[in-house]
Formats: sequence, C-alpha cells, structure tokens
Amino acid sequence: MGAFHALLGFTGWTMLLVLVVFAYRGVRLLTGTPINSWGRGAKTTEDPVFMKRVEDAHANALENLPLFAVIVLVAGAMNKLEAINLLAPFVLYARIGQSLVHLSGTNQLQVLVRATFWGAQLILFFLMLGKLFA
Repeated sequence: MGAFHALLGFTGWTMLLVLVVFAYRGVRLLTGTPINSWGRGAKTTEDPVFMKRVEDAHANALENLPLFAVIVLVAGAMNKLEAINLLAPFVLYARIGQSLVHLSGTNQLQVLVRATFWGAQLILFFLMLGKLFA
C-alpha cells in the first residue's frame, strides 16, 4: 500500500464512522425523533454512550485527515511519493487503532492507548514532512 492508498483508506475510514452516525440518526428519525434533535456541537443525553464515542472518533479522524491529505498530496505534486510510501500506511493503521480503542471505551488504559496511537500519527506526520523537506 502506498501513500495515495493510505490516504484513500483514511478517508474511507472517516466516512465509515460518519455513516454509523448517519444510520443511527436515520433509525431514530424514522422512529419519531425530531430531525433537529442533534444540534451542531450539542451532545444529546438521549444518545447511547457508544454513539457519542462514534461521533468523537469521527471528529478525531476529521481533525487529522487534512494534515495527512496535505502531506500526501504535496508529496505527489513534488514527485516525492516514494519518500513517504513506507510510512503513510502506518498513519492509516494508527488511525484505525485509535478509533477502535475509542469505540471500545474510555477507561484510563484505553485513553492511554488511544493517545499513543494519536502520538504515533503525529510522529509519522513529522517524519514524512522531514522526508519532503530533505
């Protein structure tokens, strides 16, 4: 898997997370919940805790997707994809790991593992940037 495929995978993963939210809200809508029950930025207490974690995992993915996209797309524009092709898939793996741990719960160990996956992504971003500036 190269950098472009990793970016597509990251994008697909982000879309899958929002699809889960969309499906849940669609079912709720069909069962009588008013469509304006999910105001922007407002966390409803009626949603299950798991759905709140899915929303947060999606938001976390959205925060890093632009960073990853810029690095990969600039590498492509500079004809330097080979410089990041080995590292880029690990960004995707770390993102999926972070999301899965986030979905599994929020105890102290899970938050530590989740932060470790996030930290790995940041380190990979800096390593890839360094390769592009070299």
